[in-house]
Amino acid sequence: MEKYDGPDSGSGKVRFDDPWYDALASGWGELDSTGAPAPAVPPARGEHEDRTARTADIYLEVQRSAAFQEVRSRYRRFVVPAVAVFFAWYVGYVVTATTAPDFMARPVVGAVNVAMLAGFGQFLTTFLFTWAYARHARLRRDRAALDLRWDTQELTRSVAGGER
Repeated sequence: MEKYDGPDSGSGKVRFDDPWYDALASGWGELDSTGAPAPAVPPARGEHEDRTARTADIYLEVQRSAAFQEVRSRYRRFVVPAVAVFFAWYVGYVVTATTAPDFMARPVVGAVNVAMLAGFGQFLTTFLFTWAYARHARLRRDRAALDLRWDTQELTRSVAGGER
């Protein structure tokens, strides 16, 4: 970022206040001795790789834990049947609309027919499943998942040596 010192400063010079001004990205915009762009410098190795490996081990350990498996199990016990029911209801609606147009055109009340009620039912069940999913997550999974996340962050913070 360039700044002008202003007329009161007396210098009239432009100064650079950007702390990264002199820190070019390695290999970007630099030339080697032949005038060609310099190859990118490989990342530093050693402690960073060890820390990454230890962090990956922590995540694998958490994934194998009984608490994580319980959260995943609760998720699957809700989602698999809900998706199956909703998909069957949707396919049933589409198949009925295409194979039984006379049934779908049958009036129910005034100008409202079976197809309109079934279409409205599609929207209604979408909102009901969304509400049921949010309620299930709030009551059966969110607290356990939050505890897992907190424990995982504490373990990875200890691997990083308290940095962050």
